[in-house]
Amino acid sequence: MKNLADIQAKNTVKVEGLLSDGNLRERMLALGLTEGALIDVVRKGPKNNLTVYNIRGTKIALRREESSLILVSSI
Repeated sequence: MKNLADIQAKNTVKVEGLLSDGNLRERMLALGLTEGALIDVVRKGPKNNLTVYNIRGTKIALRREESSLILVSSI
C-alpha cells in the first residue's frame, strides 16, 4: 500500500484505510474517504504541496500532510 500523497496525477486508486484520528479522521470520512472509495488524482499544485482529487464526483484539494495519512492501492 502507498500513501495518497505519493500517487502521480492522472491515476486512479482505491482507499484502503486512514491513519488519522480525531477531528481529522471525521472530516476525511465526511468527505467520502471511506474504505473502497475510488480517488482520481486530478493535478498537483506548486511544489506538490496541494493536490486536487476527485472523490465520489467532488473535487477536493488536500495538503500533503493530510493526503499522506490516506492509504491507497492500485485498481
